[in-house]
Amino acid sequence: MTATPLTFDTPDLAAHLDRCSTGELDQLDFGVIGFDADTNVHLYNAFESKAAGLSPERVLGQPLFTSVAPCMNNFMVAQRFEDAEAEGAELDATIDYVLTLRMRPVKVALRLLAGPGRANRYVLVQRHIA
Repeated sequence: MTATPLTFDTPDLAAHLDRCSTGELDQLDFGVIGFDADTNVHLYNAFESKAAGLSPERVLGQPLFTSVAPCMNNFMVAQRFEDAEAEGAELDATIDYVLTLRMRPVKVALRLLAGPGRANRYVLVQRHIA
């Protein structure tokens, strides 16, 4: 990882996350869900696992928007990834969101990251909104 700690707002964060080990991802103070073009989850850090109450064993290899987080399978989240891919465009958007699956509604900020030629796409979850 870089000498400067990564934060939810770090510029070019997807490139940094691509270089992180599992241990480094687990040290971050925000949720990291990394998935491929087929939406199968390949990265799921400890912060997100604890906050969501879902073990990595339950999440890894599963489709993000249908099995893991169907509450994100909508125009605000999943569709943005589809649109960016169709347009061959970078996606780096931060939105206010309310998570509702298996829990009381929780206000969060989501950062959506994807780009042409990138193996990983990311949904980052910041739960401590100021």
